[in-house]
Amino acid sequence: MNCVGHINHGLWTHPRDRSVDYAKLSHWTDLAKVLEGGLFDAMFIADIVGVYDVYGGSIDLTAREAIQLPVNDPTLLVPAMAAVTEGLGFGVTVNTAVEHPYTFARRFSTLDHLTEGRIGWNVVTGYLDSAARAVGRDAMREHDERYDRADDYLELLYKLWETSWEDGAVKRDKPARLYADPSKIHEIRHDGPFYQSHGFHLSEPSPQRTPVIFQAGTSGRGQRFAARHAECVFIGASDPEAARRTSRQLREAVVAAGRRPDDIRILVGMSVVTGQTDEDAQDRLADYVTHASPEAALAHFAAGSGIDFSRYGLDDEISYGPTNAIQSTTAAARQKGLTRRQLLEASRLDSRYPLVVGSGKTVAAELGRWAEEGEIDGFNLTRTVTPECWHDFVRFVVPALQERGLYKAAYRTGTLRHRLFGEGDRLPPRHAGGTLRDEAAAAR
Repeated sequence: MNCVGHINHGLWTHPRDRSVDYAKLSHWTDLAKVLEGGLFDAMFIADIVGVYDVYGGSIDLTAREAIQLPVNDPTLLVPAMAAVTEGLGFGVTVNTAVEHPYTFARRFSTLDHLTEGRIGWNVVTGYLDSAARAVGRDAMREHDERYDRADDYLELLYKLWETSWEDGAVKRDKPARLYADPSKIHEIRHDGPFYQSHGFHLSEPSPQRTPVIFQAGTSGRGQRFAARHAECVFIGASDPEAARRTSRQLREAVVAAGRRPDDIRILVGMSVVTGQTDEDAQDRLADYVTHASPEAALAHFAAGSGIDFSRYGLDDEISYGPTNAIQSTTAAARQKGLTRRQLLEASRLDSRYPLVVGSGKTVAAELGRWAEEGEIDGFNLTRTVTPECWHDFVRFVVPALQERGLYKAAYRTGTLRHRLFGEGDRLPPRHAGGTLRDEAAAAR
């Protein structure tokens, strides 16, 4: 995330951590080169619009602990990182609630051009009332309505990206003074329930046209959205059994939407602390924990659940009632019924993701177990002390994964979508965007 403190809160205070350099371009280009050296498929850049003001009803702790504040625009980092890499992809979060899809479509077409087809978009619908107030609304819209609006948003984007410019519209014919054939460029007309647009897409077709669609949402409505749109889905799971249940539900929903079960890649959030030996890794974890901030983690959790935990005593029963925030977060908290004391004890780093600690071989074995038993495709690794956590993973874990046959030895050629699925650069015809594209072509 383009900020100081992301998930494992407080670690920016560690003497070896360089998160405070987040506003320097070299911080990001250096990181991109490290990840490319480790053959990472993509760097995922999260984002929020708004601030965490639920805990204590203010931003006091948020500001003191840099809990995703300050936070800069994630998209502006990508061209610089793309310029110093060739294989690394980029998944970038942009909230559908704060920008009209017409201008958004041009920005991501531009990113797809500049990365030569290595861009993905993490679709989020927002969950912070502070964000809604900042853009002129009283509060966030209801949870399911946010997904209804996102469905309409995506349909308009598919029309712009996939149907406005035909294949072969761009000629670049200098002697004929013909850059693009106007007969192959079409005005799109979209009059949806939430968005309207009549116009031409401003960008010529990019390598993927539609960026790879990432999404994180495991509520019932979120899964239906993923089944129709998502290509990579982030899930949270406490153990491989929980991951397997969610994976099967998602793949069943994808099949019900007319797609294949392997049309999505399912990624589990995970924190890793590794070292030369298991003992080295445990020592490193103990060092990290001395700099962690459990209260900052709880304040972050308060924003995600909509519950102000500061109002409760350490051992009071907490009311995990329905909220308009992240439903899966609230449901998990309600099921566990944890007190404030228990939540703080669980947040020695951050309790939202499983923590794997050990040598490269130990970590590789555990990740392999998750992949097999959890029926997942990969991991979304959270940062701890940066950049050393990435150097450590590349040095210790990647070779161990390769030895087990669980990790590639080189990048595939082509776009991010082709590298992930091996089926070409464009959305397949069974995807909602691919279906719309093919129907538009048949109607011409």
